[in-house]
Amino acid sequence: MTSFPGGTIDLQINGYGGVDFNADQLSAEEMHRACERLTGDGVDGILATIITDDLDRMCQRIQRIASLCDADQDLRRIIRGIHVEGPFISDRDGFRGAHDRKWIVDADADKAARLMDAAQGYMRILTLAPERDPQGQTIRYLTQNEVCVSAGHTDASLDQLRRSIDQGLQMFTHLGNGCPLNQHRHDNIIQRVLSLSTSLMIGFIADGVHVPMFALKNYFRAAGLDRCFVVTDAISAAGLGPGQYKLGSQTVKVDENLATWSSDGSHLMGSAITMPQSCHRLATDLQLSEAEIQQLTRTNPMQFVGIDPKTG
Repeated sequence: MTSFPGGTIDLQINGYGGVDFNADQLSAEEMHRACERLTGDGVDGILATIITDDLDRMCQRIQRIASLCDADQDLRRIIRGIHVEGPFISDRDGFRGAHDRKWIVDADADKAARLMDAAQGYMRILTLAPERDPQGQTIRYLTQNEVCVSAGHTDASLDQLRRSIDQGLQMFTHLGNGCPLNQHRHDNIIQRVLSLSTSLMIGFIADGVHVPMFALKNYFRAAGLDRCFVVTDAISAAGLGPGQYKLGSQTVKVDENLATWSSDGSHLMGSAITMPQSCHRLATDLQLSEAEIQQLTRTNPMQFVGIDPKTG
């Protein structure tokens, strides 16, 4: 597997090595176990990701991770912050992905403040759908409080994206995913975002499942590597292989290709890939150089969310 002396930074991890970060009873021991596995895989830092659920439960899960990190310097070396994905996303099938429709709500600055307060200063990114925040109040609030706002699980129009960028939107979460298999051949969220790549940092999952590697190559070329970064979107299955795993209250089936399917097989739910596996695919399938891969998996992620390289 391709690896780098400096290690990688992953801005979206829902769990790792059998540990689910969205579990209600997440323990310090489990977090240490996940961090040890991450360190062993050459990962220097992550954003622990909490996905859409009942707002109170989301706050409790966020607060639990923040409190564990506050109390433990070893955890803080790896867990550089929290990425909150939802609940202000599209509720439309395809666009909502693995997120439970009943907990999806319109963006609201007061609700965002509750999530941010629960994070105790650890929230780095919040992913939302711009069409859920038509006046941009939530985007402005989060931006003013130094949280990077990322669009994702969205079918925002070009005008909505442009307006949100003016209000503080900086990033897009795992482009090519969180959208239906069948959509307009030209005017779709992927093309809209690529057309705005000079104004947005764009994340991708490089497992060959969420986005075919040939398509990923096209996306990198269109956006430019200086505007892109790679995440795993890993769940607890990462590093463990096929089987059944948990993501919050949901069951995920991992097949022999490490594709992570919902229990009914209708859609993907996170990934089971590790960063070394991602780097290997970038090197072998796309023939990217070591410097280019390090840019996508370390340099850009650190710069985009202000992670201090001295602690990496």
